[in-house]
Amino acid sequence: MQIDGDTRRERMVQLLQEASEPIPGAKLAKLMGVSRQVIVQDIALLRAVDKNILSTNKGYVLFHRKPDEHTRSFHVRHTDDQITDELNTIVDCGGNVKDVTVEHPIYGQISVDLIIRSRMDVQNFDEQVKKYRTKPLNNLTDGEHFHTVTAADEATLDAIEEALARKGYLLP
Repeated sequence: MQIDGDTRRERMVQLLQEASEPIPGAKLAKLMGVSRQVIVQDIALLRAVDKNILSTNKGYVLFHRKPDEHTRSFHVRHTDDQITDELNTIVDCGGNVKDVTVEHPIYGQISVDLIIRSRMDVQNFDEQVKKYRTKPLNNLTDGEHFHTVTAADEATLDAIEEALARKGYLLP
């Protein structure tokens, strides 16, 4: 017996709330007894009603912004060879990289969820780029992009900003 869409989506949100790591779409599909395409459609519907579900290369995650968490967008530019250093700089200072966004002259704003919280996440990201022989999103804009970064306090965000500026990555 297949459950109705509303019940399925409620169950998906519950699973994401309880998860300690991202849940791949294929796993959600198997748990819900539907196709991967149905999961993609359900995620789109949930996002439309303001569920903060992010899609990462590891699967779906429910992004919880803590009430005492602070957020800042950093406008940066660097080469592909500097991506690992840039991301490590942010996490080493105590930040979490929520996403990467580029302003494309034809397509407009393109944003991708990253959810990078540690050096291990940075290493995994780097390995995925190499494994799939893909070009990072910032290649569309000659290295220029934005990161949404969260941290425990404004002082941490200030430290991240200073470190990125010191390395020459921060744009005005």
